[in-house]
Amino acid sequence: TNCLTTIWKLFRNLSEDQQRYEKQLIFEHPAFVKLCQQLLQDSRRVTRGDLVFSLHAVVSLGVPQNTLLVQTLLRVCQEKLNQLDNRCMSVLATTLAGLDEDKNVSALRAGLQLLAEQRIPGIKDIFILQNLMKCMGKDAPVFLKKKLEMAVLKEINHLTYPNAQRVFLGLVAMNYCSIPILNACSKKIQENIHDAPFWQLILILEACHSLQYRNVKLFSTVADYVNSTVCLLEKKQIIHFLSAFEILGFQPSELMGVFAEKLIEDSEFLDLKSLLIVLRVYSRLNYVPRGQPHLFYETLHSCLNKYLPQISSPELLKAVYSLCIIGYLPHRALDQLLQKDSCEELLSDDLYKEKKEMMLRCVRTCVELDSPSFVKPAFVPTKNFSSLVSVNLRKAREALLELLGDENMFRQNVQLPYKYHIDFEIWMDSDRKKVLPVTATGNHADTGVQRLAFLFVPLSAFCLGTTHPQGNLAMKKRHLSKLGYHVILVLNKKFQEMTNENAVEFLKGKIYSGNILPFSEVNVLENN
Repeated sequence: TNCLTTIWKLFRNLSEDQQRYEKQLIFEHPAFVKLCQQLLQDSRRVTRGDLVFSLHAVVSLGVPQNTLLVQTLLRVCQEKLNQLDNRCMSVLATTLAGLDEDKNVSALRAGLQLLAEQRIPGIKDIFILQNLMKCMGKDAPVFLKKKLEMAVLKEINHLTYPNAQRVFLGLVAMNYCSIPILNACSKKIQENIHDAPFWQLILILEACHSLQYRNVKLFSTVADYVNSTVCLLEKKQIIHFLSAFEILGFQPSELMGVFAEKLIEDSEFLDLKSLLIVLRVYSRLNYVPRGQPHLFYETLHSCLNKYLPQISSPELLKAVYSLCIIGYLPHRALDQLLQKDSCEELLSDDLYKEKKEMMLRCVRTCVELDSPSFVKPAFVPTKNFSSLVSVNLRKAREALLELLGDENMFRQNVQLPYKYHIDFEIWMDSDRKKVLPVTATGNHADTGVQRLAFLFVPLSAFCLGTTHPQGNLAMKKRHLSKLGYHVILVLNKKFQEMTNENAVEFLKGKIYSGNILPFSEVNVLENN
């Protein structure tokens, strides 16, 4: 056991390339073969500690799971399971977490689950508890997950930074979101942020996404720390952070600004995979660098043009779609994408066909509406999509009825060209002092009418913790403005929480407010 664990401790500190080379030397060494044979013969006579540590070492070194040695050790662990102390149980849990399901693994995991159920209330070591979390996994019964949660909460005041990170990953392994534990772990991570290596912070952000845990303070602390150490990071590491934040819907604006400057200075490092990630991040989070946005877009456009000869049609669609979302038209890439052959190739595959059709439709809409030659139409054909109002909009409809007094003073579920939809439309005079009946001017052009478009949007349409619209909502707002609408965004969750009286006053303020930007000023380039 000492030989095997020492080999493993030396082995795990090597680089991947070194590990591949050393692993071959170890497995071919006659002494290693002899060592494994000796362990196989003595497996039923070794102590419980030697048993679980030997199993952990041989599995970690890469001895195949289907070998007689590993399967024998698994069977002996089943036989001696009740003799294991908490420490041995923890080591065994760690080992099982890295093994595929088979007959012996399943039986041992089931036995370990029963043993853990009995012992969890008496375990005070968070390190052992988080190992059990990883072993129990997402298929563990809910009552067992709750037992583990309560045991961790009892010891939460003794939580250290290393254990905080491990508990995060333990909760991910169980697919169990415990807000009290996550909040305590987040606080400990924030306090010790300067001790966290790059890869651990990435794991924590990915864990937050897996658990659907949103902690703006934690994300801001991580973003500020990364921004303060940006000169020590490789550009691809920064891209990794930006991608993790984008998946969470969180906009690290300072970090994105610094990275944009670095990209403008030198874009040679940007391979196609990294380019697609950068485009996706900046378009979804609707971030435009201050000062020289067009230079930033030109740099990205230039990088994309470099890869046009070898880029696949799906990748080209993703790149063009991202640039169109932020209002930039990459003409060469567009010409290549919208060729008949490219479109047919994209839609010939049924995989994600609906999504690709939506993206192509969006690109064509941007080509038309974001073109410098586009002129605001005097008349926009509309139709009522349905007279029925969804449950989420009933409160808004009742408030508008109370405020305006008549159903003819607004339209609901309005369908526009380009497949755009408006929740409520209101017409006003040119001074924004009087609401006009929607039938008063008919369906003909009237330059004296101002059209208000109310969009009741979910929290997920904004960047986390802000009222800054994400890319798709910003694009819709931009396009509706170009069609002649004053766009009013309402956060539906907050609106639903208002009393009826407050809801009426809120809508009154929005309708008669003179602070809404004129058409020409509503632009996606607005930042927070």
